[in-house]
Parts: sequence; C-alpha cells; structure tokens
Amino acid sequence: MFRALFLSAVLMALAVGPRVHASDVDPTLKITIGKTVRSLKASQLLKHPDLTDITIPKDVAYKRQMTYKAVPLLSVLPTEKDIDFDTLEVRATDGFVSQLPMALIKKANSGGAAAWIAIEPLGKPWPKISGKDISAGPFFVVWQFPKKSNIGPEQWPYAVAELRSVRSPVQRWPQLAVQSSNVDARKGMAVYLKHCMSCHKIAKAGEATMGPDLAYPMSPTTYMTEIGLRGIIRNPTSVRTWPKQEMAGISVETLPETELDQLIAYLRYMSRHSAKAK
Repeated sequence: MFRALFLSAVLMALAVGPRVHASDVDPTLKITIGKTVRSLKASQLLKHPDLTDITIPKDVAYKRQMTYKAVPLLSVLPTEKDIDFDTLEVRATDGFVSQLPMALIKKANSGGAAAWIAIEPLGKPWPKISGKDISAGPFFVVWQFPKKSNIGPEQWPYAVAELRSVRSPVQRWPQLAVQSSNVDARKGMAVYLKHCMSCHKIAKAGEATMGPDLAYPMSPTTYMTEIGLRGIIRNPTSVRTWPKQEMAGISVETLPETELDQLIAYLRYMSRHSAKAK
C-alpha cells in the first residue's frame, strides 16, 4: 500500500514537472519602429556591448537604492537620423502604457536625465514589488538623474513587453486637445498626459487599460466631491479600498497643488466637451 502511494506521488511529480520561475525563461522585448519589428531576448541584451551596471539611488518601483544591469534606451532604438517619430510608447504586461516623448529621451545627449532598459538576470529575479506578487522584470525603464528632466513616476514603466514608435498623443487622439482659451485646462492636459495617461483613457482616447476612462461614460468631476477627487489623487485608500487596488497616490512633491488644480480644470473641461465619445 505504502509502495503504491509512493509510486503514485513520484509519477505525479514527474507529470507536473519542476516549477519554473519567470526569470528562468528567456523573455523577449519586442521593438516596433514603423514597419520594422525586432525581438530581443534578455540573454541578447545581457551581452549588448553597451551593457553596464547602474545604480539608481531612489528607485520608483522599489522605493530604495537599486543596482541593475542595463542598456541605454537610445542604444536599442534607431540612430538619430532614422528617428522620425516623436513618441515612444512603452507597453507593459499589465495594461500600463507609457507615452515617452522622444525629446525627453534624447536629452540624455545634452546633459538631461538618462533613460535605461534594465534587464532582469536569468535565474536571478529581482525582489517582488511591495504589495505585488511580481518583480519589476523582465524589463524596466529606469532613469538616472531624473530631476534634470523633471521625470515623473509614471515615466518609469516596469514589466515592459514592447517599445513602439507612435505619434504624440494629441496627434493620435485629437479629442484630448483643449479647444478654448482656458489656460488652466490647457496646462492640465500636459499634467494628465504625464501623470494619468499611462493607466487611464479619457473620452476613449489612449491605450491604457489599468484604470477607468476619466470622461466616459461619466467624469469623476460629475459624481465626486472636490474633497473626494483630490483625496483619491493624493491618497486613493483614504477614499475607497478594494483587494486589487493598483492606483498609487501622487505626492505634493511629484504633483504640486498648482498642477493638481490644473489637472482638475482639465478633467472638468473634458467632462463638458467629450460628448463625441458617448
């Protein structure tokens, strides 16, 4: 009887096989530039001639100093003369989609913040992100000297799967634009593009799928109080909580009160002028 049970357990173990961690496979970074599509394995990037160890004193994902093996983001893109697009769309596996202006990335050549693709070593996974069951791998866009170019937290996409050349958001989705002389709403659009568009659509404009649309079918400025709206932007858990809550609050350091006022002005503008999306 015991022998039969033991044999059964062995057979089951063989059928299931060993557990494989994500970092034990060789993940692929897809790079789509115009009609040209390339796929780079992590193992290839870890042999890239520009690979180096970089230290990030205040990492956005891990909230502490981290050291990575990384390649300059510009090193995996076409040469300067071949870059005829103004935005690099960075797609993550969880529906997060960051729109990085090429002008921002190119500032690395003139003393600005430097963007890197950090590569999770095969078989040596990075730590899990606090509150999540995943690491920031397999690929993570990180920045050295982020303050030089005023880089925001949403411009540090992790769990990256694809880089894609695209037109700027306002060119792709004209409904994003403010068609009035409302200065605060105009400035608020820039705030929205930097801090919110990676997770949210607005008036059906955008690619992100993590959070709800901020204008369709109804704007939060319509159904939330001023206190509630400001609270959910600053500290979401102070307003409502649920088990799989993903949204992180935006600090005053990252989003000054003046910019928060401008963002709310933009949300109110979109609430009144996004009828075409309905």
